[in-house]
Amino acid sequence: MIPKPGGGERPLGIPTIRDRVVQTAAKLLLEPIFEADFDPNAYGYRPKRSAQDAIQKVHELLCAGYTEVVDADLSKYFDTIPHCELMQCVVRRIVDRNMLRLIKMWLKVPVAEPDENGKPQMSGGKKSTCGTPQGGVISPLLANLYMNRFLKYWRITGRGEIFQAQVVNYADDFVILSRSYAAEALSWTQEVMTRIGLTLNEAKTTIKQARTERFDFLGYTFGPHRFRKTGYMYLGASPSTKSVSRLRLKVGDLLKRNSVSPWPEVRDRLNAALRGWSNYFCCGTRYIAYRAVDHYVYESVRHFLRRRHKVSSRGTSRFPDHVLFGKLGVLRLLDVTRETSSVG
Repeated sequence: MIPKPGGGERPLGIPTIRDRVVQTAAKLLLEPIFEADFDPNAYGYRPKRSAQDAIQKVHELLCAGYTEVVDADLSKYFDTIPHCELMQCVVRRIVDRNMLRLIKMWLKVPVAEPDENGKPQMSGGKKSTCGTPQGGVISPLLANLYMNRFLKYWRITGRGEIFQAQVVNYADDFVILSRSYAAEALSWTQEVMTRIGLTLNEAKTTIKQARTERFDFLGYTFGPHRFRKTGYMYLGASPSTKSVSRLRLKVGDLLKRNSVSPWPEVRDRLNAALRGWSNYFCCGTRYIAYRAVDHYVYESVRHFLRRRHKVSSRGTSRFPDHVLFGKLGVLRLLDVTRETSSVG
């Protein structure tokens, strides 16, 4: 069980080494076959597509006037995909009996996990009727295949024209951006999801007016933003508050008081985390989020070094800003922004 960003836990199923190898081989064979049918507005876990592509697509649609937004949330998507219906999707393209048998075995595989006393217990197995474990190599492909049922039905019934809307999907996350029919699109989506055995989380699924309200998608916040210099309002995207908070927690874990690793190792792990975060959050308006992260990193590293070197003062004179981000080699995100801006 791993923590969810919004609270609670989700099960992460890790296949055995043998299954991981065979699932990878199967994925290499099956992916090009299923890719031919996948919707162009589905971006999750697909070759030559990324979360940044989905983020840019949402921003383009907002700027094009699709500002009524269904901010959708599926309840336990990976855990609730019905096996029977999923296999029907598979057999439309795959007829090889051995491959079909393998996929069925992966869907029905028993799961070993410790009980309250730490003793192993088994769940799942042949009696299970739904779910494909997150953490399996083949699971993202199967999840995309089943979500494609909804996207394909949306397309062939002409819902884009009827609702003046488009769906942008990334794995189990999706938003519907409409010109003026978001409520109708949501009602239709709820009905279809129920029909295919999935459930929209009504508490988390909302309709937002993006010209005046913000919404989060794939770690970004979309909606009205303000130019710092002029105060002019515009429709933009920026790293969400939750994304910044998660990075701060990660930085705190890397700079724990009891760490005994040499400073170069600590710095390299910290820089790797910061660079990875900035590589993902490279779209939209970044200045405010980057500045907040840089300030937090400076304060955290200064306190870490002050404790390690037993400095009695606050350490601002011994570890000033230019030393920490210069001689000591800590990555400053605002410098990354300037580098990419000069290259662009």
